[in-house]
Amino acid sequence: MAKVLLLNGSPHVHGCTAAALDEMIGVFQQEGIETELIQVGKQDIRGCISCNSCGKTGRCVFDDLVNETAGKFEAADGLVVGSPVYYGSPNGTILSFMDRLFYSTSFSKHMKVGAAVVSCRRGGNTASFDVLNKYFSISGMPIATSTYWNMVHGFTAEDVRKDLEGLQTMRNLARNMAFMIRAFAGRELPAVERGSFTSFPDGK
Repeated sequence: MAKVLLLNGSPHVHGCTAAALDEMIGVFQQEGIETELIQVGKQDIRGCISCNSCGKTGRCVFDDLVNETAGKFEAADGLVVGSPVYYGSPNGTILSFMDRLFYSTSFSKHMKVGAAVVSCRRGGNTASFDVLNKYFSISGMPIATSTYWNMVHGFTAEDVRKDLEGLQTMRNLARNMAFMIRAFAGRELPAVERGSFTSFPDGK
C-alpha cells in the first residue's frame, strides 16, 4: 500500500495547520493511501551545524526526531510538510527539521511526491510556500499542486474550517498527490546524472 508521511510544523497539535492536514488525511484514506502524521512543531529541534558527520555515519549527529523520521521518509511514497507562517516564513522548528532531514539522509528522494501546506491569519503564505517547495525541487521530487496555492487562512482551527476554498484546495491537493503516486508506482524512473558538481576551488 502506498504511504504518505505528513509533518506538522506547528506547535499547536490541533491548530490551523493540523486542520488543513486533517482535510488531506481524510481524502488519502478514501483513496486507499496509508498516512502517518508526525508532530514536529512542539519538539526541541536544533539546526544543522554542518559537521558532516552524517556523511560518514548515515545519521544526523543529533539523535532526535530527525533520525526517527528518516527511515519513515525513505519508505514513504510522498511527503507533506505543513507549517504556520511566522514573520513571512515557515516557523524555525520545521526549517531546522527539514534542513537536517534532507541533508543527513543519503537515500534517493527522486520521484517521491512532495507537497507544502501553509497556514496564516492574513499574509506571508506564498513566501512560506516557496521556501518549503525548495526542499523538494532540489531533491528531484515532483511537487503536487492543487486548484489554488496550498494554503488556508485563519487565526484558529475553527477559522480554518470556515475557509471553504482553503479546505477544498487541501482535498484537491490530496487527490492530485494520490494520482501522482499511483502514476509513478512500478514505473521505470528517469535516469539521474550525478557526475558534475560546480565548484571553484582554485579561486580563479
